[in-house]
Amino acid sequence: MAILHNRISQKELKERLLQETEPRTTISFYQYFPIVEPEQFRNELYKNLEQLKVFGRIYIAHEGINAQVSVPQSLFEAFKSYLYSIEPLHGLRLNIAVDDDGKSFWVLKIKVREKIVADGITDPSFNMSNKGKYVNAEQMNVLLNDPKTIVVDMRNHYEYEVGHFDKAVEIPSDTFREQLPMAVDMLKDQKDKNIIMYCTGGIRCEKASAYMLYSGFKNVFHLEGGIINYAKQIKENGLDSKFIGKNFVFDDRLGERITPDVIARCHQCGNPADTHVNCVNDGCHLLFIQCDNCKQQYEGCCSPACQDFIHLPEEERKEMRKGVDKGRNIFNKSRHRLRPRLNERDDE
Repeated sequence: MAILHNRISQKELKERLLQETEPRTTISFYQYFPIVEPEQFRNELYKNLEQLKVFGRIYIAHEGINAQVSVPQSLFEAFKSYLYSIEPLHGLRLNIAVDDDGKSFWVLKIKVREKIVADGITDPSFNMSNKGKYVNAEQMNVLLNDPKTIVVDMRNHYEYEVGHFDKAVEIPSDTFREQLPMAVDMLKDQKDKNIIMYCTGGIRCEKASAYMLYSGFKNVFHLEGGIINYAKQIKENGLDSKFIGKNFVFDDRLGERITPDVIARCHQCGNPADTHVNCVNDGCHLLFIQCDNCKQQYEGCCSPACQDFIHLPEEERKEMRKGVDKGRNIFNKSRHRLRPRLNERDDE
């Protein structure tokens, strides 16, 4: 029987990736469709993608598939052909990364989950087939010029912080399941407006658009393919970008630049910066924004305490790390940064 998971250390795999000479392409895709036997689907997918030297992170659930992967450029067409041979995935839109060094992943992980996007929705009458209308980049730009349009960012606070659409409403929460009812509540008096939901690659805003319709909204749209596809389309069609800054991505790059604008600040010194890093202290690993000067000053750490920690003897560090639960260790100031966007719109 074939081995259906990786058995090589992460360190060795990352070193192998860095030694590769053939360029890789980073791709994201998703599809909502019924999967009767997710485990069986997962195993078949793993066997085929491993043969194509695909790395990445894929989630399978009864409701569909969500994937962020990289593939050697010489095998891209074979990868695409295999995906399209799966009937529900035939013709699937593949979001190609816009700012890509090909070093986004170094191992293939495919996991079965309850849902491909954790949403907290328990009502069996909720149906993903009743979703908002797709808009492309050109349509998005036109709608954004309409005063009756409200654009809603369905990403996490740390994603919004480094880049977002002009005048986008931020839903200040750490989780998508919290954002859905919050969005409904924040927009409850705006049901006559055009509501456009957007996210990184489309998967969250597509579900959010369905939830808004489920909650009684009428004119609901969502950006097809999310920011990744929007960036590709504005480049191909010579359009102005209404998205400003950097698009946070969930791989080793932690971001791809859409426009030169730097709209965030270093979490340590407050100077303009939009580079996300993880604290080099393995007992912390905090996700935060750090400028080059602070990176040098703090040696990649988030605080003097972590900087002191990394210089302790290894055995002492191991002992101190025991039992530490890092959880969702993210520099969080989302609720303090809630902007009264809807009130601002009314004042314009």
